Amino acid sequence: MERADVRQITDSRVLAAMSHPLRRRLMDVLKVHGPSTVGLLAERTDQAPANVSHHLKVLAAADLVTEAPELARDRRERWWRLVTRGLRWSNTDFDTDPASRAVADAATSLNLDRHVALARAWHAADEAEQATWNDAAFSTDHWLRLTPEELAELSREMIAVLTRWANRDLPDDDADRRPVFVFVHGVPARP
Repeated sequence: MERADVRQITDSRVLAAMSHPLRRRLMDVLKVHGPSTVGLLAERTDQAPANVSHHLKVLAAADLVTEAPELARDRRERWWRLVTRGLRWSNTDFDTDPASRAVADAATSLNLDRHVALARAWHAADEAEQATWNDAAFSTDHWLRLTPEELAELSREMIAVLTRWANRDLPDDDADRRPVFVFVHGVPARP
């Protein structure tokens, strides 16, 4: 089941474009903060505007981001937005071509590296920052005995829960809501 806000990637060139660490980070910033100018993206990623601009052009060529000219206040200001909020791919879609499969494998590995790096950054944060979250951050793991069909069902349920939280209307209560990264992996493995 593909949701309208999730793009199924079947072109290895698109995977290659999104697999650069800064390009992935730019996409995350656009997902969290919404449409942004090159200047805002540079500020949020601690990069030079020229570097951000170059990487946005690569993402645009892969149809991962697009300009949002309606947000510009003048002709010089360029705004960018994501084309879709989510991306997915299956490495098996690239099995017919060894070069494409290598790109898909690298994209999967880089994606996992990104997930782990964000979790590690949280655990490396100072105690005062961690204390502000009152032990709300969590980590859990379970060993389950599942068929492929049951794992697919669990995946759909987990994605539905996260989507419900991501798409909910935020209360107008002046609470300090900061970006929180959540990732879940369910993979067959040997203990």
